[in-house]
Amino acid sequence: MVAKIDDVARHAGVAPSTVSYVLSGKRSISERTRQRVLRSVEALGYQPHAGARSLASNRSNVVALVVPLRAGIHVPVIMQFATSVVTAARGHDHDVLLLTQDEGVKGLRRVAGTALVDAIIVMDVELHDPRIPVLRKLQRPAVLIGFPADTEGLTCIDLDFAAAGAACVDHLAALGHRRVALVGSPPEVYERKTGFARRTLAGFTRAASAHGIATSVHPCEDTPDAATRVATELLRDHPDVTGVVVHNEPVAAPLLGAFREAGRVVPDDLSVVAICPDEVAERTSPELTSVAIPADEIGRQAVDLVMAKLNGEQVPNATLLRPRLVQRRSSGAPGRSNRRPV
Repeated sequence: MVAKIDDVARHAGVAPSTVSYVLSGKRSISERTRQRVLRSVEALGYQPHAGARSLASNRSNVVALVVPLRAGIHVPVIMQFATSVVTAARGHDHDVLLLTQDEGVKGLRRVAGTALVDAIIVMDVELHDPRIPVLRKLQRPAVLIGFPADTEGLTCIDLDFAAAGAACVDHLAALGHRRVALVGSPPEVYERKTGFARRTLAGFTRAASAHGIATSVHPCEDTPDAATRVATELLRDHPDVTGVVVHNEPVAAPLLGAFREAGRVVPDDLSVVAICPDEVAERTSPELTSVAIPADEIGRQAVDLVMAKLNGEQVPNATLLRPRLVQRRSSGAPGRSNRRPV
């Protein structure tokens, strides 16, 4: 039999309204009475009705998560972020309402203008994101997974992608590479001025300049055919390239295959470093040296930040996670093979 609030009241020897006040916190109750009620709640296994709890607290116990389901976005990685957010939100007794990117400003206004959600988490942030002015005006706490160009008045968290791009170049420079290419995100991601792609490119370029390394940049559609085409063009136009940084998870494995087909041995002829989740790096042959994308940690911290804001706590405006590069079998010193470039 499911326990009701009247059962808890009888067990604790108090009025039902007292049980309600203890659970909602709407009135001050003596500590002795509060503990007695809580012991009865635990003993009977009482679960407050979600709707009643929301009414009592003036909250919906729901967080909106805006996910980028559109061209150029690798859905498996996005779902890692989403899963982390959902799991962390449940730890705060909140559910998650998913909004898609194409709902845009209208979607934000729709959920924020009603009692549907308590707070909002936004992904796939562009440098000049049209949603930013709306987020600044909404009467709902919000956290961005990503950084726009102007972060004033916002709460943002992400991997430090500029530092990640630089870490890849630093690693290759330390091994002795003098020409390095970036196989980057699909062209439309750069055209939208998506923050993570632009910042990775900026970090890559700055680090290469600091090391005096020659570079080339190759946006790549997220298909095996595109990977083969880019690999062919890269080796044709820059036969002296010895290092490649990949920031495009779906093409990591196809690129390695294309380099093999072109007669390049990784890492003897060509070192490859990727910015990708560890599970992607560990599934390729050879395993990729990589900077991990910590989707689980970012999602969890985003929820912690938005919950702190919801509770009126002060939070940092910017949280940048430092990149972690793990060397595996795909990178080494250049020129270890006697094979001539093709």
